[in-house]
Amino acid sequence: MGAQWKQAGREAAALKKGQVVGKLVREIIISAKLGGPDPDLNARLAVAVEKAKKASVTRDTIERGIKKGSGQTDDAVQFELITFEGFAPHKVPVVVECLTDNRNRTAADIRHLFKHGALGQPGSMAFFFDRLGVVEATHTGKSRDPEGDAIEAGAQNEEPLEAEEIPEGSIGARFLTDIKDLASVTSWLAKAGWKIVASELRYVAKTPIELESAVRTDVARFLNDLDDHDDVHRVYTALK
Repeated sequence: MGAQWKQAGREAAALKKGQVVGKLVREIIISAKLGGPDPDLNARLAVAVEKAKKASVTRDTIERGIKKGSGQTDDAVQFELITFEGFAPHKVPVVVECLTDNRNRTAADIRHLFKHGALGQPGSMAFFFDRLGVVEATHTGKSRDPEGDAIEAGAQNEEPLEAEEIPEGSIGARFLTDIKDLASVTSWLAKAGWKIVASELRYVAKTPIELESAVRTDVARFLNDLDDHDDVHRVYTALK
């Protein structure tokens, strides 16, 4: 009896892993649908495949996702993107992107999760976020000038990646672009030797909010609950 918690922990871990794999495969499907099945010509798909491999998603599962997304199977892609906007506890702005095959179910679930916050109308968070292309990349040339490369690539801005996201012996940068320039900036950086870690559209907070640790825990719990939902694809927050 005393060891039952171990089994419960294993079951919870397996469930969490299943959720992560499901979200990774869904990203592969959507990436292939939007940009085609060739990772060499589809930066978003290449990143999605790399993340799936690191999470030990099998090759067969990855290949099925690519074929499904690119229309090579009889199983048509049914997912649609739904965006929810509102406030987390303590008035922290949040944008939630969901990929779902059942709009009504997802909307009801998200409304329930927002019981500790406040769900707003579409567009209500436009004051707090910019919609931008974001390219995250690393480079083994430590003398490389990310700011110079940002200018050459046609990016709007550049900022350093967090230290834990950069492999040893490399530098890392986050390049912010106009939506229309995302593909061309990604291509230029890849040709310049940058390893692309992410290439996607995001909601980027205009002015991140800093909270004291006592209330930050409430916000983190709320965001984790959102992220754990099977249909939630991305959670963007203005929390610093």
